[in-house]
Amino acid sequence: MTDHMCSKNFILKLESYIRDWKVYGAVSTPRDVVRFMLDVSGIPEWRGLNILEPGCGFYDFSREIYCRNPDNSFTGVELNPEVYRVVRELFPFRTVNADFLLWSTSERFDVVIGNPPYGIPGFKRYPIKVTPRVKEMYKRLYETWRGKYNVYGLFIEKGVKLLRDGGRLIYVVPCTFMILDEFSKLREFLSRSGEIQVYYLGRNVFNKNVTVCVLVVVKDRSLRGKLKLYEVKGNLRDVILWYEREGYKGGIIRFENELTRRFEEGKPLLGELFNLHFAARSVEYYKHPKVSREPKPGYVCVLKGDNLHPNWIDYDNCYSKLWIPKESIGEFRWFYTIPHIVIAHTKGGRIVAAYDEKCYPWREEIHLIPKTQISQEDLKKIVEYLNSEEVQEYVKTLYKDITPHTTITQLKLLPLPKEYKRLMRELNNV
Repeated sequence: MTDHMCSKNFILKLESYIRDWKVYGAVSTPRDVVRFMLDVSGIPEWRGLNILEPGCGFYDFSREIYCRNPDNSFTGVELNPEVYRVVRELFPFRTVNADFLLWSTSERFDVVIGNPPYGIPGFKRYPIKVTPRVKEMYKRLYETWRGKYNVYGLFIEKGVKLLRDGGRLIYVVPCTFMILDEFSKLREFLSRSGEIQVYYLGRNVFNKNVTVCVLVVVKDRSLRGKLKLYEVKGNLRDVILWYEREGYKGGIIRFENELTRRFEEGKPLLGELFNLHFAARSVEYYKHPKVSREPKPGYVCVLKGDNLHPNWIDYDNCYSKLWIPKESIGEFRWFYTIPHIVIAHTKGGRIVAAYDEKCYPWREEIHLIPKTQISQEDLKKIVEYLNSEEVQEYVKTLYKDITPHTTITQLKLLPLPKEYKRLMRELNNV
């Protein structure tokens, strides 16, 4: 079988297996993406290397490397027992049937390469089905875990830890680790590990609504804090270096350029003038004894994202189907009781803001509370500015299509017009 492993017929024969394989939520990696990853890996010659492919499936990566040069040592780890039985017979590689995240080995590798699964353990909208006990084991084992953590972050952490000094991790992963707050520990971990290279591929690589990138990590203490950001266009043929920098410490990774820097120059930041808060969680309303599932006299609707629009709030339609007594609003969040700015958490990456002058309760979104006295007139002007096209263009340039979410960290870094520097002076004089 190994004599035919690089032939077109062999790859076509895998189709029948792959159809069954995808029932388990796995995704095969397009061959042009695999080849691109090998080309940008920085490895001059694929010879004599100890190579690990986590979640190996049908060995999209090791198979391609083998066809370039079989003179390497290949190991794959595969959780699915049915896939394991097939690949053990098809490929001349060492295959381990195990959960990669719980797999223990003292071996270290020159290359860790692959397409990790993604999803939130225990979160019913994602296909990562693990028991609460296994999820707790993940939390104890991995230093980068934070919040509703996605397992691909765990695959990155473990992959880097299994590298020998000078080794390289090469993964294709969602781009969300670049900016989402729950990946802050992962970004800090990577900044301490060596050089980070990010190749932004964009959408539709896997024919899904997921923006992906190729992550290359060179494990080398002398290269710590070095970051290179690329954008890839033209069917993976046009690689543009966006920037490279020293001293990276794990902040969000943005597509900064001369235009965004000029837009920011001399301006106060949103986070300097406002404290930002998340709304009460859905579970808090569902469990609260005063919440009603139907309208009642003296009750007000709990608003959500569907009620929020640029520069206005729909107070008339109750999309949440939840109502609470008006006098109980403060029991959920104190800032609901004062007029303030509300910004959407999920509007396709756009900034959508409105001024809540009626002081309704919210089930979602991000809420801005001034650190100093700001007039209602100024607050409404800030809302109009946040919804402006110049802000949308600035945000689109920095974050592209990485995620439909807007995070608190992104908002804190958003520049406000220079005229509000006077409010900074007032704040500093308090």
